[in-house]
Amino acid sequence: MSDNHDTNSRRPRRGRRILARLGWVLGGAVLTLLLVADPLDLHSVDTWIQEALHHSHRDGRSAAGGEAEAAEGQLWTCGMHPQVISEEPGQCPICRMDLVPLGMDAPDHDREAAGGGEREVLFYRNPHDPTVTSPVPAKDAMGMDYVPVYADRVDQAAAPGVVRIDPAVVQNMNVQTALVERRDLSKPIRTVGYLDYDPQQMVTVTTKYSGFIEKVLVNYVGEPVRRGQPLFEIYSPELVQTQQELLSARSFARRLENAPEETRGRAEALAAAARARLAYWDISEAQIARLEESGQTFRTLTVAAPASGLVMKRMPGMEGMGVKPGMELFHIADLSSLWLSVEIYEDQLPWLRAGSQAEITLSYFPGETFRGKVRFVEPQMQEKTRTVGLRVEVPNPDGKLVAGMYATVRFDPLAAEDAVVVPRQAVIRSGKRNLLIVALGEGRFAPREITLGAEGDDDVQVLAGVEPGETIVTSSQFLIDSESNLRAAIQKLIGGRNGAGSAPPVPAGDHAGHG
Repeated sequence: MSDNHDTNSRRPRRGRRILARLGWVLGGAVLTLLLVADPLDLHSVDTWIQEALHHSHRDGRSAAGGEAEAAEGQLWTCGMHPQVISEEPGQCPICRMDLVPLGMDAPDHDREAAGGGEREVLFYRNPHDPTVTSPVPAKDAMGMDYVPVYADRVDQAAAPGVVRIDPAVVQNMNVQTALVERRDLSKPIRTVGYLDYDPQQMVTVTTKYSGFIEKVLVNYVGEPVRRGQPLFEIYSPELVQTQQELLSARSFARRLENAPEETRGRAEALAAAARARLAYWDISEAQIARLEESGQTFRTLTVAAPASGLVMKRMPGMEGMGVKPGMELFHIADLSSLWLSVEIYEDQLPWLRAGSQAEITLSYFPGETFRGKVRFVEPQMQEKTRTVGLRVEVPNPDGKLVAGMYATVRFDPLAAEDAVVVPRQAVIRSGKRNLLIVALGEGRFAPREITLGAEGDDDVQVLAGVEPGETIVTSSQFLIDSESNLRAAIQKLIGGRNGAGSAPPVPAGDHAGHG
């Protein structure tokens, strides 16, 4: 007799253990299916869960004498592993943390008993798809009754994805939030480049006549020179002959001072022609004036630097060398500004144009920042690298920058003006859609589908889905999203069980077979 009594007393406990294990299995199965399927497509998942729970509920009631039905009023879960669902308090089998109440709403019949009266029915919803509703009682395609939605549950009906989480669980999950802001959004573009001479500030020293260099006055590459500084002395028979012509024309014009005006004018025209020929050969006005004042020809003339800068190139062995017109004898670069050559990818090109500002840093000068401006955008794209070259003008008044230095360049073009902006890490990207977890207050959270716009370094523009001032979750949002999907499935499941006279779901194949 005692053996039978012990056996009967163990049956309720065994039934509860079976239900608890079933909860864990169902939780893991639901979460797995939600992760591999579309979170909103729960029809097949709900059908399988309802069928399993229907049979387990019927077997548990016959084995435990109604105790399992009473225990279904409260579910327990793990704050770190939302997939763990139990009908009894205990510990998480994964992390051994104490389970906390799931926070599910009580069944409708319990609310009616507690309220002591009838509740107002707003509408009826499909037990498998909460978005399908009816103003009057109805049945779905499988013959299951629509579930009534009462006035005191209008919040849950309006937002079926809303989930309420215990404050202790929120703390364990390290949930952090941020406000949705409205401000300008920049799109940082980073690249690297190297400094080069500004072609507009670089001059080449050459001669327009033949001759022989007799003395070189600047001998080193890199030597700084000033505008007008002598570079070398050159002897040219053409220059000597033109000097003699100028002096002869001036002497002839002086002898004809008392001659008729026409005759005197011709003599002066000859002197002006010789003077102009020397000027065309880049002989300075000061040299021509000194020639006329002295009345003697100069065997050699001095060639001066046409601009200030550094000597970047010098022809070797110049002294005593014969030169011809067009020979490049010196290259002088003005380093008061340099060009920074950089390359950007084709998808970054729409954001940059001539005049765009650049921030430049170099490892040679830690802690210093230089500014530049885009002066030129190459009209052709490199086919192999799919990049476009830019030339950034960098002022160099102190002469600290040298051609050949490598630099890091950052552009901050304006991507969106007066935009709704959220942190990038707050966005849940599933491939098909983008979500934000909105904190509704009092431990309530809801997933919100959004439309993304331009993206910055740390922020992203939201075109639709949230408004400025709303609070969104920036950490642990994946756990909240998974728990929201899981609880949505359980809410649908409980709604199907609470429907009066609802029959167990029929597999799709059998339903089709019965016509």
